[in-house]
Amino acid sequence: MNAQPLPIYPPLVPAQADPETLCRSGRRVIAIEARALELLAERINGGFHEACQLILSGRGRVVVTGMGKSGHVARKIAATLASTGTPGFFVHPGEASHGDLGMITGADIVVAISYSGETDELLTIMPPLKRQGSKLIAMTGNPNSSLAQLANVHLDIGVPEEACPLGLAPTASTTAALVMGDRKSVV
Repeated sequence: MNAQPLPIYPPLVPAQADPETLCRSGRRVIAIEARALELLAERINGGFHEACQLILSGRGRVVVTGMGKSGHVARKIAATLASTGTPGFFVHPGEASHGDLGMITGADIVVAISYSGETDELLTIMPPLKRQGSKLIAMTGNPNSSLAQLANVHLDIGVPEEACPLGLAPTASTTAALVMGDRKSVV
């Protein structure tokens, strides 16, 4: 099997761009992410209250999980929870399928982050978690997703656009997930 090399994309800003072009690009990214956070603030509602109540009344720990960039955000949220006195930790969903699921008990609350809400690695571990009684808080950009439908509580972290000029790299969406997680961590 011959592996095809990955395509190399040209930089989005030329290596020798003038200072104003670079500053304009930086301001654009900040404006897109700031707008995403303004819209996120408007969606702080009953679901947010329910998620906070689940965490505050929980008997176990808060287990945060996510794949890819959402996994990086999940690790940071778990660290913030621990820093603010809420017992919490990160579990990689792929590793959970290979034995680490045993670290999660029925008394734990699981916060699962997936922008699409269709991440296979997360969806695979949800049925056994639900069977054992773990409560699930899903953070997705799609309230109609499979993960959102499985959750006890869904938090909408959808954004109108990513700051990446190609619309591919998760930028505003990871910022929204991080801020929503921080907001739950410091209640």
